Amino acid sequence: MDAKELGRKGEALARRYYEKSGYTVLEMNYRTRMGEVDVIAQKGGLYVFCEVKARSGGPYAPREAVTAAKRRRVMLAAQHYVAVQLGTEVEMRFDVAEVIWQEGNFLFRCIENAFSF
Repeated sequence: MDAKELGRKGEALARRYYEKSGYTVLEMNYRTRMGEVDVIAQKGGLYVFCEVKARSGGPYAPREAVTAAKRRRVMLAAQHYVAVQLGTEVEMRFDVAEVIWQEGNFLFRCIENAFSF
């Protein structure tokens, strides 16, 4: 499985995770000039902005690939989404979804509140 396909499958797993957890998925791959958010979900007054990282093994956890620069771009894209789509301040949470393809199986873990402003 190539990296692009693995990324798509990881995003689909994250979407299912949020839907099964009672969230409404509002956007997938929301892009702005400033950055991108892989999954935007809402539950009540809480808006979750999730970065999905998928890997096929290796010595490092996928979450370790979410650098300070990447976190900044996700937060800027989230601020853009809130300003343009909602027009008001909301409660926001930033998650990282880890997806590991290992021995023919997907391992999935969602790290809630993985980073903040």
